[in-house]
Amino acid sequence: MGPPHDEQWFTGTYERHYPQVVRYVLRRTADADLAAELAQDTFAVAWRRRRDVPEHCLPWLYAVARRLLANHWRAGRSGERAMAEVDAGYWDGDADAVAGVADLRTALGALSEADQEILRLVGWEELTVAEAAQVLGCTRTTAAVRLHRARKRLLASLDRPRERVETR
Repeated sequence: MGPPHDEQWFTGTYERHYPQVVRYVLRRTADADLAAELAQDTFAVAWRRRRDVPEHCLPWLYAVARRLLANHWRAGRSGERAMAEVDAGYWDGDADAVAGVADLRTALGALSEADQEILRLVGWEELTVAEAAQVLGCTRTTAAVRLHRARKRLLASLDRPRERVETR
């Protein structure tokens, strides 16, 4: 049996992972207030379900935040609008870097939500395939296959705009 999930455990977990959970939500919506609110809600769930929280809890916390964000969007907020807000305010840099990010965002946006999420979990959140599987509620093998296929589709999507430009 693991260590007790008491108030000291919760405080340490909160201090260690709260910023990561806020960034996880913030990368999916540009609304800092919403990110903070959903991070707080995530930790409220963690406290209520503390006996269910695994020792390595960050993927578990991301899974809770992901469900809370999905519930929020289902309640009326458009995911596409949130991604547009992220595009508008997230990137700062030179024109070539911004254009490259725009190309990547366009290619990523052409993918299914499932493809986008596995790529974000491994790329942005820097989770292992096994941790991403935990967030997604699937096996490691399934997550690895999804990641492989999503990467192939992303590369194909990135190549499409170049092909159109080169044929002109």
